[in-house]
Amino acid sequence: MDDLSPSDLKSIMHSKRANLYYLEHCRVLVNGGRVEYVTDEGKQSLYWNIPIANTTSILLGTGTSITQAAMRELAKAGVLVGFSGGGGSPLFAATEVEMDIAWLTPQSEYRPTEYLQRWVSFWFDDAKRLQAAKKFQLIRIAQIRKHWLSPRMQREEEFVVSEVSLLSLLVSFQNKLELCQTSSDILAQEASMTKALYKLAVNATKYGDFTRAKHGSGIDIANRFLDHGNYLAYGLAATATWVIGLPHGLAVLHGKTRRGGLVFDIADLIKDALILPQAFIAGMAGETEQEFRQRCISGFNRAEALDVMIDAIKETSILCSAVAL
Repeated sequence: MDDLSPSDLKSIMHSKRANLYYLEHCRVLVNGGRVEYVTDEGKQSLYWNIPIANTTSILLGTGTSITQAAMRELAKAGVLVGFSGGGGSPLFAATEVEMDIAWLTPQSEYRPTEYLQRWVSFWFDDAKRLQAAKKFQLIRIAQIRKHWLSPRMQREEEFVVSEVSLLSLLVSFQNKLELCQTSSDILAQEASMTKALYKLAVNATKYGDFTRAKHGSGIDIANRFLDHGNYLAYGLAATATWVIGLPHGLAVLHGKTRRGGLVFDIADLIKDALILPQAFIAGMAGETEQEFRQRCISGFNRAEALDVMIDAIKETSILCSAVAL
């Protein structure tokens, strides 16, 4: 069979791509025109194909290496690559000790500019940027309501959440959101809501004592799963910004001085809705990281999470630039 290149493959829209990968203790290389990862078992080397045309992002964990040829093919196919520690966190680039968010994006300068122009037309206006932040939070609330109260989640015996308590919390946050005058006000209300969501999830799964510990400092299973799932969401968010053509520094909520702030903003659209409950369910079920990762990826696909992110960026850019243009 003749060698293949990404240009020969049928293009799949990023929002319809099904695969996210976390790899560890392997080599990523090009073999026969295909990008593959190689694992060693005894004296045998086992080769596994990565369908790059149907992949959004790849996390390379402990004990991995990647060839220049593989990076070239991944870039051609529009696949984002991140280097991470064990279990998918923390995320860091090969040239840095550690960063908040650092994805190696495919280096194509020929990205669409329509939404970038709309975004920068309002981004320097504090009031418009605040409007965009509130729009993101409204989408976030809608996603939580949709997925926590979905028929599928209602059938989940390990997650019995109080519908009255959840709706009361979301309505309260939405009402307070309208009164917020700065991004700091929104962040404070957001932190309060997320803390309350943790409490609901703990009660729904009978998890016991729980305190959120970020940046990999938590030792309990729920904290580890939350970190792991969040980094998968960051991969989708980074992909969404690349597809639309927005730099990661143009954040609307997480600060204008953080290079990866926009990735945080966009990932937050679906983190609480999809990752948070599954982390506690999987923790109580005693699942492995691989089983939890597959749970998250399946949830992303069912919820069309990447579509939600891309549509949110488009809607927000049109809404907030309407007067600015």
